Amino acid sequence: MSILWVILGFTLLVIGGEFLVRSSVALSFKFSMSKMVIGMTVVSFATSAPELLVSIQAALSGSSAIAINNVIGSNIANIALVLGVTAMVGAIAVDKSFYKINWPVMMVFSIVLYYFLKNDKVLTAVEGGILFLGLIVFLYALIKKGKKETDVEEVDEALAMVSNFKIVLWLVIGAAALYFGSEWLVEGSKDIARSVGVSEAVIGVSLIAIGTSVPELAASVIAAAKQEKAISLGNLIGSNIFNIASVLGLTAIIKPISITEPQILSNDIFWMLGFSFILIPLILLPKKLQISRAKGFFLVFAYGIFMFLIFTRG
Repeated sequence: MSILWVILGFTLLVIGGEFLVRSSVALSFKFSMSKMVIGMTVVSFATSAPELLVSIQAALSGSSAIAINNVIGSNIANIALVLGVTAMVGAIAVDKSFYKINWPVMMVFSIVLYYFLKNDKVLTAVEGGILFLGLIVFLYALIKKGKKETDVEEVDEALAMVSNFKIVLWLVIGAAALYFGSEWLVEGSKDIARSVGVSEAVIGVSLIAIGTSVPELAASVIAAAKQEKAISLGNLIGSNIFNIASVLGLTAIIKPISITEPQILSNDIFWMLGFSFILIPLILLPKKLQISRAKGFFLVFAYGIFMFLIFTRG
């Protein structure tokens, strides 16, 4: 029964996320926001909504390990699984803004998160506020300089013609699906963790993290197969920044997140930092500014090792 709740939870998160993105973009057009601003802010926030609801639900239900490792696992999956599999389908070109802006900002947020957690084993409301404020400053600087953090081609201009009634309906459907989906996913995952004898941290960094990355993985692989430029390294890095700053930041503001399982700080977060750091040598060597099929295979293979070690560490 727990597996059924998890599947239903994932399904509702996918549905809710899609409706929320569409309604948010349509609403943004009503306020005459540019496609670039919509892509960099509204779409990014909306696509982080499933992770946000899952983390908040987990924190409120006393599962801090799921709340934190949902983000840590999603960030690992974005780089190793989503980027790796997509590159195996077709090589990915990397924009120079990656190592000039996106990567350094992601590393700063990742290291600051580690410091906050290591300092007192708690991500407090103040620290969550600092992370979220940092995101606002980052987005403001990007918008002011006209830098593209997300692929604005993904913003569908047809949504500008949607009626107000449809926007409200989509918002209601999206919010309801995300609420119930996150609740069922967290409760089902906790039951599975108890029944198979693994920790909630393991479930958070594996099952839940992969589940919240499945929609992005599917879209990326399909786009790569069609040879469409619908996926970029910048998008995934942007997603990782949003996961730390908005998902964990806002969750901590609502309820401080405590480290309840030591392997989060002694193991899991170092995998996240490692996968993030290794992107620099990967894109610069041997062929500059490209994630080749071989590099994609390496990332997926490394992810397989990570998953194996997670489930066998006892």
